[in-house]
Amino acid sequence: MMPISQILSDNVRLLKAKAAKPAIYGVTIAIGAVVIASALVSVINTGEISINGIVHAQSSNVALWALDLMPFIFAFWGQYVSSLIAYEAGAMVIDQTQDLRTKTTALEYQAMHDATHDALTDLPNRILLRDRLQQAIHSAQREDRPLAVLLLDLNRFKDINETLGHYQGDRLLKHVASRLKHVVRDADTLARLGGDEFAIILNPLSSLEDIHTVANKIQKALAPPYTLDGLNVDVQASVGAALYPEHGTDADTLLQRTDVAMYAAKQEKKSFVLYSDKLDQQSPRRLTLMSELREGIKNNELTLRFQPIVSNRTNGIHEVEVLVRWDHKIHGIMTPDEFIPMAERTGLIYPITQWVIKNALKQQAAWRAVGLDVGIAVNISAQTLLDPEFPDQVTGLIAAYDVSPQRITLEITESSIMFDQELALHILSRFADMGVRIAIDDFGTGYSSLSYLKKLPVSHLKIDKSFVLDMLANENDAIIVNATIDLGHNLGLKVIAEGVENEETLDRLRKRGCDAMQGYHINYPLRAEDFAPWIYGASQWGQNLPPGQAIN
Repeated sequence: MMPISQILSDNVRLLKAKAAKPAIYGVTIAIGAVVIASALVSVINTGEISINGIVHAQSSNVALWALDLMPFIFAFWGQYVSSLIAYEAGAMVIDQTQDLRTKTTALEYQAMHDATHDALTDLPNRILLRDRLQQAIHSAQREDRPLAVLLLDLNRFKDINETLGHYQGDRLLKHVASRLKHVVRDADTLARLGGDEFAIILNPLSSLEDIHTVANKIQKALAPPYTLDGLNVDVQASVGAALYPEHGTDADTLLQRTDVAMYAAKQEKKSFVLYSDKLDQQSPRRLTLMSELREGIKNNELTLRFQPIVSNRTNGIHEVEVLVRWDHKIHGIMTPDEFIPMAERTGLIYPITQWVIKNALKQQAAWRAVGLDVGIAVNISAQTLLDPEFPDQVTGLIAAYDVSPQRITLEITESSIMFDQELALHILSRFADMGVRIAIDDFGTGYSSLSYLKKLPVSHLKIDKSFVLDMLANENDAIIVNATIDLGHNLGLKVIAEGVENEETLDRLRKRGCDAMQGYHINYPLRAEDFAPWIYGASQWGQNLPPGQAIN
């Protein structure tokens, strides 16, 4: 590269040549003025222009002497000014050149930074994470020590993003990133892979216990509610982890197996899962099912089951809970636990919910046509509940199958309300105005806040089966069941207990005044063609349970 002094000299030389031209023009004009003035004086003195006359004029006229100095003055002034301008301009050019070089270097650095960092959180992105992971693997290999990779995915972030908007979703991600920074050590790497996925490289790793410690710290860091647009939002994460060299010896393998562990944690509703070979065996099947589920919905591979709910007051079956199954052409009948979490993650929960409600109402109309008046209860996910178009879709289906809204119950979970309480209240109020009943499903396992419970147009509480199953052997579960029944009645709500699997539990619930019960002791979920024969006496239970009015 040419030195700055040389650049300055060349610039000065060039600029001096350019700046001296006006001085040359001035000298030329001054000389011309001297010649013309001398000629005029010669004419005045001798009556003609001659060499002798001009010489005499120059030697005798003092004014011409002053005029003769002008070319020299112009020459000196032009040389001085042109040199001054040239040096100042040259210095300016050098300053601008240096400034441009500085800005170019900064832009190059920023471009390199943007290519390796997340624009929203300024954390390392997937590219930089993979590079650092590969370097960490080389270091761990030389020093013969392990390292770990953790991958975490925020639970129900898609619901928050869709209900509160992308701006609030981005704010939440920034808050999460800020909290996670306090979890990792300086030697560790925290990265955002995209969406709501974050990764952590634990390097060095002292023991396996370090992974569990960090996983617990992550959950504790994320536990306090986030305030978004005046709403308190609770967010937790599903965390998966993989170890070097036990689970992989290269970056791609470790990241892939960490993803498998994270998905297992999400599917099993666990806060943390460490990779194992058994999990990896399920991964190809999961990927295949994700692509097949969409086609399965189109090809009408979904089927319905109906689980009876018995009324304590009349001892009759007046309502059924509608459950969906997937009749897979290879894997056979698949339960909701096997594909509903996947549907919620991919957005297929919307068409599934529409299919379930449509076919449940169609079946209810078919039963009513043969004299069997049975209410239906349908589970609604948070994503579907907070869809502003959902009430209109249900209204259209009710009209299409001429079903009484009072014979429909929508079962929602406590957690689904918390994403956007105002929107949930608005949509549930629309359903209540239509006459559709609302039930809180799995009550006691979520947020259980009386402040929202008294605001919502809820008619039923469903006690989660995890409390009912062990209520005879576990005094704490029995206390929870009894307290929920009393709470529901004090609020003017009907209470339904799930998970009734023996006669003793059924009797205990009846004595406690539980309004309705369901479970395997009453019957397993039935196909539509099996339900009518059973309820009319084809089973031992059905002989004493004629159809009747709704639970009220």
